[in-house]
Amino acid sequence: MPKTILVAKDATREHQIIQASWLSIVVNALLSVLKIVVGLLAGSLAVVADGIDSASDIITSLITLVTARIISKPPNIRHVYGYDKADTVASKLLAFVIFFAGAQLAISTVHRLLENEARELPSIIAVVVVLVSIVGKQLLAFYLNSIGKKIDSSMLRANGRNMQNDVVISVSVLLGLIFTHLFNMPVLDALTALMVSIWIMIVAVKIIIKTSRELMDGVEDPGVYKTITEAVKQVKEAGNPHRIRVRKMAHYYIVALDIEIDGQLSLDEAHRISHQVEDNIKRKLSNVYDVLIHLEPVGNDNANEVFGISGKDL
Repeated sequence: MPKTILVAKDATREHQIIQASWLSIVVNALLSVLKIVVGLLAGSLAVVADGIDSASDIITSLITLVTARIISKPPNIRHVYGYDKADTVASKLLAFVIFFAGAQLAISTVHRLLENEARELPSIIAVVVVLVSIVGKQLLAFYLNSIGKKIDSSMLRANGRNMQNDVVISVSVLLGLIFTHLFNMPVLDALTALMVSIWIMIVAVKIIIKTSRELMDGVEDPGVYKTITEAVKQVKEAGNPHRIRVRKMAHYYIVALDIEIDGQLSLDEAHRISHQVEDNIKRKLSNVYDVLIHLEPVGNDNANEVFGISGKDL
């Protein structure tokens, strides 16, 4: 892929991340102020706590905003591949924020269960605010997830999951109020909150595992190796793709592999074959940053090559 196209795509991608981050900041700020003010006026600590949780989401959105600026920095002598992996690092940071928010909710819920504390019931206006929050956060989560998938940003998808968690939190507040009013059983509210907190922590752990895989140069979809070997097979002069290594740099793939060609070919012919293999891989695999190809003569057998995947193994 030409460098000018990559730069243009990165500029568009950065703009979309910044736009999504600002929208998230504005929505969360409005919802946070609304829930805290109404919660205090209605005498509902649950709604106030929900508003404080929305305030913490402003921090996560600020993280994505700052990270978008970092990603846009050009490569330099210290970071020759650029700063795209800041996306993955930020995702991990967001995951920890999500996890500790869930853990804090779990601890406070267990405390309420042990102390047999009943949640204060809000007035009707507080219930309306919770419903507004559910709709607003659901729309925001859908938007962040859609943009995150479109530009392959794990950071935006992580923030989208965080917004989805907030929807679940608000729904639990609403259900807890309904259960308390209808069945006169405040303990159901606390049990619902405990289940929600456990679910939030599970989501956070999944994000941590995914981002750790990328930071350790792993790939989520092993099918990319089959795609690469098929691309090599389409070049008749190239054979035995082995030591195939793929790692992700944010939304880009960096591919390295060895192939065998006729050892009697000239350098120009070998260069032509390697370029055909590279072009084929880039056609079959989207978002390829670079392809590094090591040429070997047919029959060269190095038993000490322990890294990478061989086409024979697929």
